[in-house]
Amino acid sequence: MKNFFNLLTILLLTFLLTNMISAQENNVRPVRDNVGFCWRASEMDTLMKYLSENSGTKTADKGLLIGGISPHDDFLYAGRVYYPLYPLIKAKEVVIFGVTHGTVRKAMNDPQNVLILDDYKYWKGPYQNVQISPLREIIKSKLNKDYYTVSDKAQDIEHSIEALVPFLQYYNRDVKITPIMVTQMPFERMDSISNDLAAIIKDYITSNNLKPGKDIFFLISTDADHYGDDFNNSPFGKDEKAHSQATENDRRIADTYINAELSFKDIEGLSNELWGSPEIKTPVPLWCGKFSVPFGLLSIYHIADALNLKGLNGKLLRYSDTWTEKPLPVYGTHMGTTAPFSLEHWCGFLSAALYVK
Repeated sequence: MKNFFNLLTILLLTFLLTNMISAQENNVRPVRDNVGFCWRASEMDTLMKYLSENSGTKTADKGLLIGGISPHDDFLYAGRVYYPLYPLIKAKEVVIFGVTHGTVRKAMNDPQNVLILDDYKYWKGPYQNVQISPLREIIKSKLNKDYYTVSDKAQDIEHSIEALVPFLQYYNRDVKITPIMVTQMPFERMDSISNDLAAIIKDYITSNNLKPGKDIFFLISTDADHYGDDFNNSPFGKDEKAHSQATENDRRIADTYINAELSFKDIEGLSNELWGSPEIKTPVPLWCGKFSVPFGLLSIYHIADALNLKGLNGKLLRYSDTWTEKPLPVYGTHMGTTAPFSLEHWCGFLSAALYVK
């Protein structure tokens, strides 16, 4: 009889554990891009080993690192541009400001003037499922309801946030995230929403005795200019000279507004560069992060100010593009490329670190 009850107990525990795992797996955001990004632990290890041996990047400490800007292009194209940022990130949780790409806008009837949150408990990672920070539900409960919407469908279609997860999890297996998609909105509304969001995050930081940079980090997802006929964007032409001019324009924008001390006016100036304005005489580049970057920077600026962290500075870590990089020679994985590279079709990308003094 004793053996019977022991067996029954084991069967019951197995049943409960199986159902718990099943419930967990049913509340996991599915992977959007299983070609451009890496979702197998051993293959992520292979990629990072190659990058550590071939990137040659060292970054000087410029103060307290609280945020960053990351690409979200295919790892085989942009791996060397992702790489300088992520070894610097030591935080236990990361707020990620993502893009709302055209595929999402088309599927969701072009949402504007809001942030998009999700209801998932976990996101997929190459090493294990990634937990969502409690911060997301606090934002839902405290942020003006006109300032956000909740859509798992929109987050399912979007890839700009998931791209950052494998790199984050490589350095911290237990990292938690707060995914926030940014839609198109005018600068004034962007400032209002980011200000209110910053107040909520500041209260979360202080009430939980968190230290920016150590416990919580802010990450912005973007790629730079998308150039060529496929994007209806080739103002300089389609040859080597055009490529040089267009990438130089990207670098000028990054140097002026990101690789510098960041004031409110600088962030507004960046939005004018990325959106176009009468004062801007150079061609407007086609950045997919033209809303996520100004919004993310505004949020970080307001959070730092609320926490009395002064002197927000950006440090450009690396800039490149698909035509210059071409696919990395990392073989024997499931990774591939999701778009061509040529002088008639290329995409720029950058990484940057954001410090306070």
